[in-house]
Amino acid sequence: MRAMNRAARMVFTLTLVLAVAACGGRESRSTFGTDGSHPAPVADNKPLSIKGSDTMVILGQRLAEEYMTANRGTVVQVNGGGSGTGIAALINGTVDLAMSSRSMTDDEKEKVKQNRGSDVVEEPIALDALGVFVNSANPLQQLTIAQVRDIFRGKTTNWNQVGGPTAPIVLYGRESSSGTYDYFREHVLDKGDFAPRVQTLQGTAAIINAVGQDRNGIGYGGIAYAKNVRALSIASDSGPAIAPSEQTVAGGTYPLSRKLFLYYPQNAPERARKFVQWSLTPEAQALVTQVGYFPLTKAQ
Repeated sequence: MRAMNRAARMVFTLTLVLAVAACGGRESRSTFGTDGSHPAPVADNKPLSIKGSDTMVILGQRLAEEYMTANRGTVVQVNGGGSGTGIAALINGTVDLAMSSRSMTDDEKEKVKQNRGSDVVEEPIALDALGVFVNSANPLQQLTIAQVRDIFRGKTTNWNQVGGPTAPIVLYGRESSSGTYDYFREHVLDKGDFAPRVQTLQGTAAIINAVGQDRNGIGYGGIAYAKNVRALSIASDSGPAIAPSEQTVAGGTYPLSRKLFLYYPQNAPERARKFVQWSLTPEAQALVTQVGYFPLTKAQ
């Protein structure tokens, strides 16, 4: 009899566990309320899809992990491919949010409006210093924007022309779908062409890896990736050389300071708007710092 009672209790317990598990798949998911502090129910239960900037992938993934932890049952999918790829996906409606390390063009915004039926919302979620990186063994500490321009256009080909050792300069750059490529071309090259000998790599991590192994290498990318390389101090054509830091980026004194954006149409589903809203909370901005980028200031 006791054995039968124990067996009955085990069957009951197993049934209860399965019932709870089944209900869990239908539970309303939670996100942060308007003040970013208390959960509120979310009706829509589709995965949130985010795509775009390779510069922002490490930040997007970190935010997604924390968001899913805080909002049980929520699924956030983050993929790179470049800012241009993310914006194209936003235009054709295959993602909820586009990550971009550059501003969308007016033409891109108009295409979103035509295809998605509403205007685009631009939301900065972090600050970045676009770093110019050299190998740690390179004694050079600083360059002017004009010197960086001449290097990547191919006019300057030896480090001794800019105060470095006598050695050929090896160039590493991003692919043309990259927002970092576009930003660098506009703000450093004055929209000129890169030298044909630039070795094009996909992602800032690949550039950092290449420069870290090449004593004569130079590359560029988001400051959060700066591991085992040196980020040079950069001078504008009329000012002193400024090192990239939270203070110099927030104050705008570092010449290659920029914002990192999330884009979505105004009529985007609630899951997209809630995630963006949460990305601006103090909790999320603390994650920005942990990743290696810089949080928005109150004014921003």
